[in-house]
Amino acid sequence: MELDQCFRQIRLAVFDFDGVFTDNRVFVLEDGREAVACNRSDGLGLELCKKAGFDMLVLSKERNPVVGARCRKLGLECIQGCEDKGTRLRQEVAGRGLVMAQVAYLGNDINDLPCLEQVGLPACVADAYPEVIERCVYITRRAGGHGAVREFCDRWRAANSA
Repeated sequence: MELDQCFRQIRLAVFDFDGVFTDNRVFVLEDGREAVACNRSDGLGLELCKKAGFDMLVLSKERNPVVGARCRKLGLECIQGCEDKGTRLRQEVAGRGLVMAQVAYLGNDINDLPCLEQVGLPACVADAYPEVIERCVYITRRAGGHGAVREFCDRWRAANSA
């Protein structure tokens, strides 16, 4: 199937957080709190997708206040502390009345493989782990934390406006 056709069939985009919204680095402050850097252009891409009526959520293995705070600011549904991402993804998809062929997943590391192997559009950031890149049909040109989410969102919207 042609890539634009793959994007047109998507009704739900699911994103990992660390390494996708961030460059996979974490800043540890003196008191033990963590901070990350995110790319502001990702937020605009997500906002434009929401305005177009696209459904999106973040699925993160780690439970971290910074992830929740960023997702709240972006207005994204966020599921954290998810040890079995593949099972949780199937539950979320079924709960929305969708099938896996209607789902895109944007990840970066091997803990994303159970999700990437099930969805209709497996996607990853440019600096993803090599084993992840091998399994994806769409690879962003931008690295995680450097506008990869925006690039994905722009491609999704463009495919649906053609």
